[in-house]
Amino acid sequence: MKASKPTAKLVRKGAKPLPTGAKSADGPGLRERKLQATRERLTRAAMALFLERGFEATTIDDIAAAADVSRRSFFHYFASKEDVVSAWQEGAAAALVAEIVARPANESMLTAAENAIAGAIKRIDPAEAAAMSRLKRDNPALQARDQLKYEKLERALAEGLAQRARTKSDRLKARLVAMIATGAMRVGGESWIGEGTREKPEVFVKRTFDAIRGILK
Repeated sequence: MKASKPTAKLVRKGAKPLPTGAKSADGPGLRERKLQATRERLTRAAMALFLERGFEATTIDDIAAAADVSRRSFFHYFASKEDVVSAWQEGAAAALVAEIVARPANESMLTAAENAIAGAIKRIDPAEAAAMSRLKRDNPALQARDQLKYEKLERALAEGLAQRARTKSDRLKARLVAMIATGAMRVGGESWIGEGTREKPEVFVKRTFDAIRGILK
């Protein structure tokens, strides 16, 4: 059977195919990329439906249909609807840690945390973030997951900041700054929602960290 034209164009002369699931020097193998793509598609579909219809009103069948997979396939990736929300949050935490690691070495840990949070927040749709906050506020199961999210976020921040540490004292400082920054995100986020999301999120982050520095003086 002949390869189709689009496929044939991608085949390089003399190139040997990789075994199923094998990894190339450039990254994960085809199977892993497909699995990740399906997981991301399920997450995006679920979050869109949660924001449109509400968490309780959205069924797993709805999510599977929107992502063009079977109900059975959904359970290959997630055990519940709550797990989808957790996955979305974990992606945000990973992005935040990457922002911290990329900050200039001459920044203090607190400033690095502030700038990293502001940078990560710029990539989030404020309306979506506000809707998600209200969704979690109105759902007890998601509130419990939210508590776990902040615990994971604090650990992730501490690990990211620890990469800037050179001494034992710096490592302790990394943990303390992570705790402060996580608390700032939690309190600041609640205040931002409570004040009607009038300010840009990154502006609110700056105001929150300015308040922290005022306390620490």
